[in-house]
Amino acid sequence: MKRRDFLQAAAAGGLLLPFGRQAWAATSPIGAPTKNKMIVVMLRGAVDGLSVVAPHADANYYRLRPAIAVPRPGQENGAIDLDGYFGLNPALSTLQPLWQGGKLAFVHASGSPDPTRSHFDAQDYLESGTPGRKATADGWMNRMLGGLPGPVTPTRAVAIGPLMPRILSGRVEASNIASGAAGSKATALDRPQVGDAFDKLYSGDDKYSKAYQQSQQTHQEVMISLDSEMEAANGGAPLPNGFPDDAERLAKLMRKDPNIQIAFLAVGGWDTHANQGTVKGQLANRLNPLGLGLANLAQQLGPMFDDTTIVVMSEFGRTAKQNGNNGTDHGHGNVMWVMGGKVNGGKVYGDWQGMEENRLHEGRDLPVTTDFRQVLAQIGERHLRLPDAKLSQVFPDFPGNLRADLIRA
Repeated sequence: MKRRDFLQAAAAGGLLLPFGRQAWAATSPIGAPTKNKMIVVMLRGAVDGLSVVAPHADANYYRLRPAIAVPRPGQENGAIDLDGYFGLNPALSTLQPLWQGGKLAFVHASGSPDPTRSHFDAQDYLESGTPGRKATADGWMNRMLGGLPGPVTPTRAVAIGPLMPRILSGRVEASNIASGAAGSKATALDRPQVGDAFDKLYSGDDKYSKAYQQSQQTHQEVMISLDSEMEAANGGAPLPNGFPDDAERLAKLMRKDPNIQIAFLAVGGWDTHANQGTVKGQLANRLNPLGLGLANLAQQLGPMFDDTTIVVMSEFGRTAKQNGNNGTDHGHGNVMWVMGGKVNGGKVYGDWQGMEENRLHEGRDLPVTTDFRQVLAQIGERHLRLPDAKLSQVFPDFPGNLRADLIRA
């Protein structure tokens, strides 16, 4: 893409170009660029990994989650069996062909070793790549970008979202493209006309009216108590409804501009403290467009998908046991998703400890047995061809190599 064409596309598509102190860097890393690419999708709000990839062969899973566990394979709306032990939430059925084709893998009981249950801190650590250190000035993707061989171009790194994310902030410049509108949808009863009609219909003292009034009061209390936390947990990221469009948009942009090597998207709405649901309900309604968007991304990339690794991650997992609101609270270990042509897929990786109480972190959460940086470092080393010296700059507290061959060399 010529500079003139790029500037025209930027003006038409809402691309934010930095000027002044934020102008494009003039220096370039030495060496020839590789065609291999990396996309990171961050699920802000802490997605429930135990509902994404459910351990359906573990009886403790169903004991701890009697109302929200994903049913076993073969049952009505049951999990899609992956390996006889784990199963994929059927809301993500669009990803099954990638799994069967060996281009999708999961790393369970993974995440940040820092024990914080704060969305803000955990997301910061996930984006800085330095868990427990708040003073890190830049994001790990920016450091990775600075270590890649080849010239720095305006579109070598692209983020889709309202603001430049922490993960791409730093010395090396990156582009930011505004996301499509994807606001949350209210229920029909939240519409004034519909709500007023139902309020009048059930305004009496009979048992049906009392049940309706109580349910509405509970709904309002829950929404009021969770709105502020959900908004903070999302960090400005849109809900998944618009993700398929953003993913397709990114794929088309990458096909048109081969200079794009690193990309980032964020999706909010995963802080499911109440009414989480199983294969239907709040969580499934989020997972469905997410899975559709990821499948579209892989398809729309075309042959480029074989040279692309896509990572899906979230700041921490959720409690192993459901809470009193049929939801889950802030946890620890989670599941990472890895897609791409170089992925040794069709496997669930990680050191799975089981869900017995004495195996859980603090007796309530999955432990983190695989540091998220181990997964990212293997992608950096084997896929993006970063040498050890560069990787040590990307992850200064490098936790060691991932023993499993998640990425083909």
